[in-house]
Amino acid sequence: MRSVFALLFLAVVLLAAWLACALCVPVRGLPPEGVFVDIPHGASVRTIAHLLAEKGVLRSRIAFIALARWRSRSRLQAGEYFFNHPVNAIEVFHTLAEGRVYVVVVVVPEGANKFDVAELVERAGLVSRAAFLEAVSDPTPIRDLAPSARSLEGFLFPASYPFPHHVTPQEITKAMTDRFRGAWAKLAETSGTRNGLRLEEVVALASLVERETPLPEERSLVAAVFVNRLRLGRALQCDPTVIYALELAGQYNGQLDAGDLNFNSPYNTYRRPGLPPGPIANPGEASLRAALGPAPVDYLYFVANTRGGHFFSRTLDEHNQYVARYRRLLAENHPGPDDGGKSADARRQKPRRQRLP
Repeated sequence: MRSVFALLFLAVVLLAAWLACALCVPVRGLPPEGVFVDIPHGASVRTIAHLLAEKGVLRSRIAFIALARWRSRSRLQAGEYFFNHPVNAIEVFHTLAEGRVYVVVVVVPEGANKFDVAELVERAGLVSRAAFLEAVSDPTPIRDLAPSARSLEGFLFPASYPFPHHVTPQEITKAMTDRFRGAWAKLAETSGTRNGLRLEEVVALASLVERETPLPEERSLVAAVFVNRLRLGRALQCDPTVIYALELAGQYNGQLDAGDLNFNSPYNTYRRPGLPPGPIANPGEASLRAALGPAPVDYLYFVANTRGGHFFSRTLDEHNQYVARYRRLLAENHPGPDDGGKSADARRQKPRRQRLP
């Protein structure tokens, strides 16, 4: 009888030692690039254990199943998981129980256009630039809000987005347009008039504001300039619209020269009156708010002030004085033999607004 108890005791000790090893000792030998494990919805514990072991994440499927049965109150969650360093079975269990799925965070900054966002998602390893741009070209996801929208440009709301490793371009654009819907619903509750503009025109106006100034305190002033000019039937002559027209044609080289202002495009607000036919970028909430509520001023012009902001004026004479001041300041701060020290960015700044009638 003693020998039987001794054998039983030895078996328990060995089982405990095996369980401790199987559950607590990390698995070695994962590939340097790590492994992805995709747990489907509705998968059983046995199936999950098999998938994990097949990828080399577990020492023992049986031990993991035993742990899951013992911790039956903790449900293992579906999703894609990534393991790139040695972990033990207990850590794997908690990772799945807590749903710590693998995500790639893409941050869309305010004022980024569809080409910028396409590069971001491609650089993140999610989808190709071409596939994303193809998805953006279909305005169906926002057709109910903006019936005349040509694409999803302007509706890819600036924010941080966590995406799983396997995601489609359509899922990415849906997440961004859904965020726009949420922001727009909030703005619609608190904003006043749209100045007679359709939603897509408000977004187009906001995109111009976004690309013209980085300063929050200036956005409603810039919006006012454009709204005032629209009301008077004057051309907007907005440099970023020319840049966008060149980007659409694949001809933008990072600089904007005087000859580019004659580029034939419906987006060129030097050649075409009114707003462009669609947004030129994806505005954030502040610029949308500015487009919905421009400042109550009668400014018609603005020019860069070399400090990141602008001088605003009501008359062409006043504007020309500010243009001259801008050029003096630019020459003082960045002297150069050819163009007074202007950078490519400075050349496409607002001095050409002296041409405005």
